[in-house]
Amino acid sequence: MAGNPGLEQLIPIVNKLQDAFTQLGVHMTLDLPQIAVVGGQSAGKSSVLENFVGRDFLPRGSGIVTRRPLILQLVNSNIEYAEFLHCKGKKFIDFDEVRREIETETDRVTGSNKGISSVPINLRVYSPNVLNLTLIDLPGLTKVPIGDQPVDIENQIRAMLLQFIKRESCLILAVTPANTDLANSDALKLSKEVDPQGIRTIGVITKLDLMDEGTDARDILENKLLPLRRGYVGVVNRSQKDIDGRKDIKMALAAERKFFFSHPSYRHLADRLGTPYLQRVLNQQLTNHIRDTLPGLRDKLQKQLLALEKDVDQFKHFRPDDPAVKTKAMLQLVQQLTTDFDRTIEGSGSAQINTNELSGGARINRLFHERFPFEIVKMEFDEKELRREIAFAIRNIHGIRVGLFTPDMAFEAIVKKQICRLKEPSLKCVDLVVNELSNVIRNCALKMSAYPRLKEEVERIVATQIRQREQKCKEQICLLVDCELAYMNTNHEDFIGFANAQSQSETSVKSGTHGALGNQVIRKGYMCIHNLGIMKGGSRDYWFVLTAESISWFKDEDEREKKYMLPLDGLKLRDVEQGMYFLF
Repeated sequence: MAGNPGLEQLIPIVNKLQDAFTQLGVHMTLDLPQIAVVGGQSAGKSSVLENFVGRDFLPRGSGIVTRRPLILQLVNSNIEYAEFLHCKGKKFIDFDEVRREIETETDRVTGSNKGISSVPINLRVYSPNVLNLTLIDLPGLTKVPIGDQPVDIENQIRAMLLQFIKRESCLILAVTPANTDLANSDALKLSKEVDPQGIRTIGVITKLDLMDEGTDARDILENKLLPLRRGYVGVVNRSQKDIDGRKDIKMALAAERKFFFSHPSYRHLADRLGTPYLQRVLNQQLTNHIRDTLPGLRDKLQKQLLALEKDVDQFKHFRPDDPAVKTKAMLQLVQQLTTDFDRTIEGSGSAQINTNELSGGARINRLFHERFPFEIVKMEFDEKELRREIAFAIRNIHGIRVGLFTPDMAFEAIVKKQICRLKEPSLKCVDLVVNELSNVIRNCALKMSAYPRLKEEVERIVATQIRQREQKCKEQICLLVDCELAYMNTNHEDFIGFANAQSQSETSVKSGTHGALGNQVIRKGYMCIHNLGIMKGGSRDYWFVLTAESISWFKDEDEREKKYMLPLDGLKLRDVEQGMYFLF
């Protein structure tokens, strides 16, 4: 490593501050110098970081893989291992285990539904192959939600990225693939919003080997197109095939170097391209950035230290009969309770992260995405019993008459009964969430044990507020169920289309055309056919398809060839208790 040995210790010192603030879980208005990695999905951010470390250790897959900020602290050392801040003291030698731990810790806070969280994961990697460097790997920009992600996932990720890169103390590593138009780069567009002059932005161009034949990124790398104060560095990462085949990163770096020195457009820039050069540049720039921001950082630390010492001094001379000091202490406890409650529910970092079981917001997340769906799926119905109820409902509505199709009243009676069953698991989910919120309040109020009356009153006020909201929530759920029961929209595309068939039939009659309706499927299911000469041996069950023009039936549901088909002329259809009968 080149440079002043004294300056090289700046990055480890800032790393210690970063860990201390994360562990304390207190609100510190201190922006530490750092480098945030931003870019679109599949831009190559993960590959760049893995090339720095020389190991495969980051989760891979489709969609959003990085769902929490990863604070990656690289420390030059004679031995190679990794450790996480949330399981301090445990050394990870196997980097496949590091990947699994990142995935497990991500799911612990965000759940397995592809959600995101701004709570960082702190990972420190010791290796002789790295330079002292601290990077924050952020989720890739996305536009389309997948899985159970909210529809505003793009805005959520964007807000999280801005939370980091808007700080003046943060350098921005904007990663853009070379096989896309630089003017459409998500990373550069976002960084330009917070750094319009390009003073804090370092450009990284990936996938240079995937550009179309006859094109190159020479103007970009020479900083002529969309110039940045800190310039651009080009790298060549492993392909997806190389990653799947677990190609050695050392071989990949050698291939990268060969590519730049043999390419006619990049040969003159080869010494200023590639992953090793990028790592040296980032180490130098972060060190210089810390040196430049050190005076202001020191002043802020001293001011906060003086404020804390003043508070400590007041508590040293604390007199129980001094109402001013006592009131201040009680107000601070109330403020601390609100902070702890927010962190427990929202998932922000705190000193005591529970690594044994889910708690707070993570438990509520599981209630919504695992327990509630399970309660819905658990509501199995007996198909035989349901068919019996349908048959009785139809016959009771018809009375002494016989009908051709299922009456609306029977349909509504059966469907409403099923909709009503959704109310119980929904209300049960509310009860479970309320219980979890009450547990969170009790745990957060433990710090008030020195003031029992204050603790009791705070718990009472918060519990009352929760109960009021619980009642309103249950009222809204009941209202929603009542709305669903009040009107059945049979014109919806999920229904089998009698309304559409009727409207098309009316249109064809008015226009004088025939056959506009087409052979539309009216109903499918099992039926019992009686008294047909072609069916020797009595009654049998068949899979049938009833259309607007004919009825066809098969030996079973999977059979594709239509064995029998009859026109509807003279055909009578009725529903009876045992199933469906067609009489001729």
